[in-house]
Amino acid sequence: MSHGFELAPKEGAAAGPAVPDQPALAGFSRLLDAFNSLLLRLSMGAMVLTALILTYSVVSRYFFKSPTDWQDEASVFMLVGVTFFCTAYVQSYRGHIGIEALSSLLSPRVNAVRAFIVDVVSLLFCAFFSWKSWTLWHEAWAEGMTTSSTFAPPLWIPYAMMAFGMSILTLQILVQVLTHLTNKRGAAATAAATTHPEASLP
Repeated sequence: MSHGFELAPKEGAAAGPAVPDQPALAGFSRLLDAFNSLLLRLSMGAMVLTALILTYSVVSRYFFKSPTDWQDEASVFMLVGVTFFCTAYVQSYRGHIGIEALSSLLSPRVNAVRAFIVDVVSLLFCAFFSWKSWTLWHEAWAEGMTTSSTFAPPLWIPYAMMAFGMSILTLQILVQVLTHLTNKRGAAATAAATTHPEASLP
């Protein structure tokens, strides 16, 4: 099992997400990377704010005998945003947990095909998830749905963050699928490594 971050980059490789060969796609990928980095920083701030809110709640309740009724849902809402806003950033580094039982047994060419199929299936799943999330958001917005607590914040807030985060993740996987299709250097290197294994040795 691997989550990608523990893998050391190849010698001479640039740190960061892979850049597609196709110029237009590479430009869009860079914009998406910058936006993902912005969402990451916002999520880091939200995590700190969540910790402060929960700390305030504990101090207020146990030391000043003044309980609050909003801290749990405010914290959960922010954690929903943190979770979904960071998914595309992690995917850009291919850092999501994956099972690698077969990858070490397959040839580079077959592994490339396997990775492409996994990306396509992931794209379809995330696109469906995004669509369903936006329908939930619309339903909560149109019907004025709230939580059942006394604080009763509107439910369209977490649904919107979930839908937005999944939509950005879908775009990120789409970029990676298109990179599979448009990159020539990667395909050529894979073919060379498969046909002439000695060429890939140092």
